[in-house]
Amino acid sequence: MPYIKKEFKTIKGEKIENFLETLNLDLKLTLTLLEKGKITDENNKRLQKNQIIKSNFIYIVIFEPITKGLKPIFNSFHFAIFDKPSGIIVHPSSHQLNIYTLLDEIKYHFGQKASLVHRIDAETSGLILVSKNAFSDMILKNMFEEKKYIKKYHAIVEGKIEKNLEIDTPITNDIGLIKLKMKADLNGKESKTLINPISYDKEKNQTLVEAIPLTGRQHQIRVHLNSIGHRIIGDPLYGIDEKIADLFLKNKLSDSERLEFTKNHRLMLQANYLEFEFLDIVYKFSSLHKF
Repeated sequence: MPYIKKEFKTIKGEKIENFLETLNLDLKLTLTLLEKGKITDENNKRLQKNQIIKSNFIYIVIFEPITKGLKPIFNSFHFAIFDKPSGIIVHPSSHQLNIYTLLDEIKYHFGQKASLVHRIDAETSGLILVSKNAFSDMILKNMFEEKKYIKKYHAIVEGKIEKNLEIDTPITNDIGLIKLKMKADLNGKESKTLINPISYDKEKNQTLVEAIPLTGRQHQIRVHLNSIGHRIIGDPLYGIDEKIADLFLKNKLSDSERLEFTKNHRLMLQANYLEFEFLDIVYKFSSLHKF
């Protein structure tokens, strides 16, 4: 239950910042919540900085992490690595009050200063890098922005891929029913993915490939593979009817219906390998999960 709304009895006439100091909460966090409009009065009106409290109670929307037993596969003073299962969202939105996410485990294990360095789709499994303090957060996020890392994925796709491919079709937002969907389009942003076939299953007519994104567009690997006729097995968004995809995103498909339309119980895409340098040490990690 990441986000919960907590009620606090107030001291009328007190300035909101002064009252927040009296609570058994992290002051910096509560002031940030105040700035973001997460603190309201009894009439659900957003409280502002320097405002005098006039109501008997205030309400604060707070992130309180829970654990479901997921632990990092690597842990050091500065950072940790999680091997995320498919189906888990990495970060909640404030309106998702009862959604378990990877951020739950991150905050549960390492506290409020821990942060996601990067993200992967909920349907994608695999490696996630987590910073544990402000110093490592700055360095590691800057490293990702400058693409000073190596990240490789494994995917199982429809059809046979016989040779290495370089897909460099630009990617942009789709203009269809689903707002988060992307598409390959010559008017989009520069995008490049390397595809290397690993093995072919003749009976299923499916190929296990290694995918290396050289740019970081949303859904890049999924869009690029679908654009060349090799949809990733189990993809609930690309390569299927958009109305069905919309129903899936709204959780209106039964398990049997999802299986019928996506042809698998999960998206067969995994962040399989991550390599980077931190404080002059090169780290290399491989996912423990197998398809």
